[in-house]
Amino acid sequence: MWWFLLFLEWLVDWARGTFWYLFGRRSGLCKGTISPAGPHVVEQKKKDRVLRKEFDEIEVPSNLDVIVIGSGIGGLTAAATLAKLGKKVLVLEQDKQAGGLCKTFTEKGFEFDCGFHYLGQLHENSFLKIALDLITDGQVHFAEQGSHVDTVVIGKGTQYKEYTIYNGKKQMEAHLKKQFPNDTKAVEEFFKIMKICSKKIHLLCMLKMVPLWFARFILRSGIADLISPIYRYSRTSTTDMVQSFTSNRDLLTVFSQIFYGVPPKNSSCMIDALFLHHSKRGVYYPKGGASEIPYHIIQVLEKHGGKVLVNAPVSSILVTSQHAYGVAVKTGGNDVEIQAPVIISNAGMFTTFKKLLTPEIQANPKIQDYLHTLKPGKGFFQVFAGFNGINEELGISSTNMRLYKSNNMDEVMEEYFDSDKEDAPDSIPMMYISFPSAKDPTSCTRFPGQSRMVIHTMVNPKWFGQWNNVNETERGEEYEKYKMRFANHLFDWACVHFPKLKEKLVLLHAVSPINMHGLGATYGSMLSAEHNLERNQPLNIAKIRCNTPIKNLYLSGQDVFSAGYSGALHGGLLCASSVVDHCLYVDLLLQQKKLKRKVVKKLE
Repeated sequence: MWWFLLFLEWLVDWARGTFWYLFGRRSGLCKGTISPAGPHVVEQKKKDRVLRKEFDEIEVPSNLDVIVIGSGIGGLTAAATLAKLGKKVLVLEQDKQAGGLCKTFTEKGFEFDCGFHYLGQLHENSFLKIALDLITDGQVHFAEQGSHVDTVVIGKGTQYKEYTIYNGKKQMEAHLKKQFPNDTKAVEEFFKIMKICSKKIHLLCMLKMVPLWFARFILRSGIADLISPIYRYSRTSTTDMVQSFTSNRDLLTVFSQIFYGVPPKNSSCMIDALFLHHSKRGVYYPKGGASEIPYHIIQVLEKHGGKVLVNAPVSSILVTSQHAYGVAVKTGGNDVEIQAPVIISNAGMFTTFKKLLTPEIQANPKIQDYLHTLKPGKGFFQVFAGFNGINEELGISSTNMRLYKSNNMDEVMEEYFDSDKEDAPDSIPMMYISFPSAKDPTSCTRFPGQSRMVIHTMVNPKWFGQWNNVNETERGEEYEKYKMRFANHLFDWACVHFPKLKEKLVLLHAVSPINMHGLGATYGSMLSAEHNLERNQPLNIAKIRCNTPIKNLYLSGQDVFSAGYSGALHGGLLCASSVVDHCLYVDLLLQQKKLKRKVVKKLE
């Protein structure tokens, strides 16, 4: 039987790669060369001319091919890719600055990233690096971080345990085995799953690109499971998978440490394995902050005739006879109609279908079926802290810290999200701490004597519901007090582990789900739709596509693929592939092969 399974897998890989290599057409996406990295631009006014180009009717190019709603990484990736393929693209951003969660903002002299922490898998000739270089012309300067990536803390107060995560192809696994000497077999098994998921993730991507009837057939017939175990890992919860190896809940917490609002019993083992694998080959941070990424993508887009305009809130997508033909932009109290044969929404599935389409179109059974595949994610709550002091004075480093009240996250998360509004600020069970100033080597020259900390946690949006449709200036003292209860609790928890922070604190700024950086995200979820087990059922992965029931309307970003920067970028590549009806991954994989051959020749 084993030879038959190997044959099936070989057949799939042949169909995916060899066929395209021998017979498939090339898109021309990878033609030309990547420019040598230029000097790092520090002048903010120069950056603002790119990131803050105001919407005006006279700025709208004529004869557009594509309109993209939203300038997050998914939207910008799709836009830049299509522009490089000869399409004339306009990106419309409702906020005053382009970049989505890769924006930066300044609060009382302290600069913060809205939602970016680090990037993994950027080693030489990795797929992600090749894709990123393609859309930025290789102009983003990255600083590689130290080998100590994360510290996982379990327990509150003075009674806690710490586990450390180090990167390295072999070092990550070996280091975890040292910390869990009685569970070395469990560590080995999980790392086997990580390896399979990282190597076979393309099989899940293919489900989105083959005809849906074919995806249904191979999944329901059991053929998919014969091809690769990744389909089983995708539909199995992290709790169930890890408990088949060990009863050690600390190890389960470490394996599911990248918390994204879903407890381990309802999260996909495949997703948690990929998140841990993401930092295995090192992690990187853009010199100058997260906005460097959209800054350079937009310049590539402009070089190919495209444009990104801000303060351009799209009020509706124009649809006739079940096909999209343009958008309406709200400006000066009036709607300005802009037309194009292709409309891409990077605003998230729920915003797109529930806010930008008329009720009659929303009622379409196909759209309702599309919506029922996903549900909105949990709300995010962030604390941004500024200090007068440098790393050494504060005892901080580039290592991220992930703190959990208990190793039974399945239970405590359920209790937390079900808790009363008044009790919630004192019941926070987890948080993530990052020090962006310690990651960015340009920070000490751009902001001498300063340090910055970012804290993330999850909240139930209903706790903030009474202020949801209230103007920010009218939310009043009650809102500020309630918001700061969360912020102060989180900061005090952080000070248990970094006691020198308190005396150097200058700024404590909180962002709740209802004012999440102007994203307009449903329920303040930075990750858009929830990344739960139901979403990662292989058939649902196949159903959630860039093509929508409305002709010429496409989706991009995290909802299409997965959470985070990498997930959004892949969402953009999948979307561009759908628009041009060509698997652009083939071009990128062939480019990767070509670059790797060059390295081998050099070594010879």
